[in-house]
Amino acid sequence: MEHIVIIGNGISGVTLARHIRKLSDKRITIVSAETDYFFSRTALMYVYMGHMKFEHTQPYENWFWEKNRIELVNAYVEHIDTNNKVLKFADGENLSYDKLVIATGSKPNKFGWPGQDLEGAQGLYSKQDLDELEKNAPNKEVCKRAVIVGGGLIGIELAEMLNSRNIPVTFLVRESSFWNGVLPEGESQMINRHIKNHHIDLRLSNNLKEIKSDENGRVKSVIIEETGEEISCSVVGLTAGVSPNIDFVKSSTIETGRGVKVNHYLETNIPDVYAIGDCAEQHEAIGNRRPIEAVWYTGRMMGETLAQTICGNRIEYKPGHWFNSAKFLDIEYQTYGWVFAKPRAHEAHFHWKHEDDTKCITVAYNEDTNEFLGINIFGIRMRQETFDTWLTEKRDVDYVMSHLAEANFDPEFYSHYEAEILLAYNNQLQTA
Repeated sequence: MEHIVIIGNGISGVTLARHIRKLSDKRITIVSAETDYFFSRTALMYVYMGHMKFEHTQPYENWFWEKNRIELVNAYVEHIDTNNKVLKFADGENLSYDKLVIATGSKPNKFGWPGQDLEGAQGLYSKQDLDELEKNAPNKEVCKRAVIVGGGLIGIELAEMLNSRNIPVTFLVRESSFWNGVLPEGESQMINRHIKNHHIDLRLSNNLKEIKSDENGRVKSVIIEETGEEISCSVVGLTAGVSPNIDFVKSSTIETGRGVKVNHYLETNIPDVYAIGDCAEQHEAIGNRRPIEAVWYTGRMMGETLAQTICGNRIEYKPGHWFNSAKFLDIEYQTYGWVFAKPRAHEAHFHWKHEDDTKCITVAYNEDTNEFLGINIFGIRMRQETFDTWLTEKRDVDYVMSHLAEANFDPEFYSHYEAEILLAYNNQLQTA
């Protein structure tokens, strides 16, 4: 019986295993050193905030794996011997495979800051990171202040978590406005104000110079590069992005760049070896997408696609229209299609913001053809399927703006914004 071994028990690896099982009787083994069972990584913050227990983050009961004949091995892979199709574990054990899938996700970036490995300096990605935070910042008595370094989605999550326990937070963001490499200016500025309204000490255009240690090897303070200011703190959250977790692959014959290099079929340069999820890097980017996508839903789609290939129906990975969602403290964010921070050639943006400063939308369209290109939505929920259809149908922006109510999750809640948005849009066109 063909043996499929998957390294990594995140959304990509587990989706792959489930779909291979639906399609075949192959032997399946998932190897992970993080946790015994799959859990929802995006829910870790809610465990710390007291909204759920860790076991609630596990979508499947513990009996699920045995019932579905998916073997689980808790081990750390040190080397892949592709010639003999063998994995070598840190504990000295080996495991043979017929087909291998690398689905090891990401690890927090460290940029060589002095003191980055001190106790109390940590990322927020793994279950171990959550345990570490619970130890380092159980309350404001133990953690008098935390400093977060890096203004992306993980940084804002960590800020919200610490804020929920009334721990004072200083947030160092190297950009001049929060996440302005991704968000257009109006949105980015709104999020700056929202962060400050939560009594978080947001420091824009500030970089970390070093982390200082107390006599016990624990974090004591940070030094800011631009001003030399020293800020006392007990915890430093290193949230300046993530990188593919592939150090163990580099001693093998599998080609790597920043991630494990794959083609559009998710195949590596070695027959019977594949990579999916955050750790996979496309040789050639797909459309406007980045070669590496650390996004939950693309990881799931890669797992579903590769299951077909492994079970004899070789198909190309086609992620479709870009979408993503996140949360900035109390403001929910969704994006469908492409809205770049600054409009590209032949593109224009329409921006509307509600007077309460917690709801806005930005619509991108082609100013020559009027084709709708994408939308960012803050503080209002809209349906992905509706925008997916409009993007596929290449609807023009006038149509989209006139039919926004059809995309809304809750028309009763939304009705009083609809007319206001359309009026603002028509006024902008008349003055353009």
